[in-house]
Amino acid sequence: MLRSLRNFRWREAIPRMIADFLIVHFSMIAALAISVVSQTQAGNAAAAHAIVSGFLQYYTAFFWVLSPIFPLVFLLNGFYTHSRAYVGRYKALIILRGVALAAMVFFAANFLFFGSEKVGRSVALPFMVLAAAGAASVRILKDFLEKRYFIKSKTTPSLAPRRDWVLVVGGAGYIGSLLVEHLLEKGCRVRVLDSLLYGDEPLRPVRNHPNFELIVGDCRNIQDVVRAVRGVESIVHLAAIVGDPACEQDHGPALETNYAATRMLIEIAKGHGVSRLLFASSCSVYGATDVEMDENAAVQPVSLYGQTKVDSERALLDAKNDTFHPTILRFATVFGLGYRPRFDLVVNLLTAKARQEGVITIYNGQQWRPFIHVRDLVEATVRVLESPVRLVSGEVFNVGDTRLNHTLTEVADVIRAAFPNVRVEHIDNADRRNYRVNFDKLVSRTGFRARYTLRDGVEEIRNAFDERLITDYTDLRYHNQRYLKAVGSPVNKDEVDGLVMAAFSNHRQNPKVAAAHAPSA
Repeated sequence: MLRSLRNFRWREAIPRMIADFLIVHFSMIAALAISVVSQTQAGNAAAAHAIVSGFLQYYTAFFWVLSPIFPLVFLLNGFYTHSRAYVGRYKALIILRGVALAAMVFFAANFLFFGSEKVGRSVALPFMVLAAAGAASVRILKDFLEKRYFIKSKTTPSLAPRRDWVLVVGGAGYIGSLLVEHLLEKGCRVRVLDSLLYGDEPLRPVRNHPNFELIVGDCRNIQDVVRAVRGVESIVHLAAIVGDPACEQDHGPALETNYAATRMLIEIAKGHGVSRLLFASSCSVYGATDVEMDENAAVQPVSLYGQTKVDSERALLDAKNDTFHPTILRFATVFGLGYRPRFDLVVNLLTAKARQEGVITIYNGQQWRPFIHVRDLVEATVRVLESPVRLVSGEVFNVGDTRLNHTLTEVADVIRAAFPNVRVEHIDNADRRNYRVNFDKLVSRTGFRARYTLRDGVEEIRNAFDERLITDYTDLRYHNQRYLKAVGSPVNKDEVDGLVMAAFSNHRQNPKVAAAHAPSA
């Protein structure tokens, strides 16, 4: 409740409080009308007359005095602050809870201060229903109109405005290609900066869209980044050398792409007046732990990949100011089918092995991992993208669903249910990464809940094999580390790029990253 007051802005909230105040009074009068009509239709004219005469005295003498309780309780429940970012069923539950609590406080105050002067049940019950319906319907109508007609606030800019460009750095990848498609479906103009290291096939479904633009370039090249950022309102930064094995293969390009390029992007974005930047981090920053980790937990990365994510997070949060609003998204372990399938991800890989080979190997089966389907990940990202700035600026969000925290043995059980004849082998090794993650903050701010289960992801990959959409899961294109090993790590365009990346790599970086990038003797 105190948090709600800290986020309170009088100028924005007063009209909404007045609207809720009027809704409460309208609901009480309408409840009276319902009670009188029902009594009259039942043939109880005398009772109806008594309700009217008693209500008029109660309404003018007592209800007006106590009715400000409702907007006050709504305020303490966050109706005028952070609940503006809630959506769907969760938003409805928050509103119902607030109205019910306000009604209880109201009737308790009524009894405490005015004793026998009270409204009857035939009026009280319809009043509560109407007040809840009124408070909810006004907010749902407002959300509908804003989405349909794009009403842009003068004081709080939208994170993904429909008439301004959203830049997706790394938009041709596994996650990025689906995100680009989703943003275009929502009416955004989308620009992609991508080197197309893995090809342009994932973007082919949107290449001819009138609101799409592709810039083929390197996020480490200052000219490419400046060209991509010009005229942009919001940025989603997905570009990275992803995964522990791919980063360990060549520390230099990994550090440049995952950390130095992020620092350069920050400076260029701020210089061009970009309002917001969403950064794709990873829940792997939590390392190995036996407790459920939320956004306030200490990070303890156990790999270069995780460390570069932590350092980039710090650089972004340090850069926050009144006009630049970064948001950190710590993604759970992704699974599911995309335009560029990846079979170096545990659920996808095990499903492919079960389908093609009939045998899967589970290493350290009691270890926990948080999982999220790639399409759910995209949906969660867009929800954060569309949230009011004050709710996401400088914030860290775990992106996933608590219901999808699973042990690797549980993953094997799901796969065995889809492939009853598969043989499961269990092996213990030295990899002790183990973490469960709490996603309540994402739920409370955006109302996000995952739609896809592990079983859904396993079945869609099985179906892709059955329909021969995928034939060889060992194809290099589906494996980051193996592909980079075969074609070589991406090199800078020229010497200037190398010097720029070196400058950004060595500025205020973590000693572990500096040591990883230091030349060997």
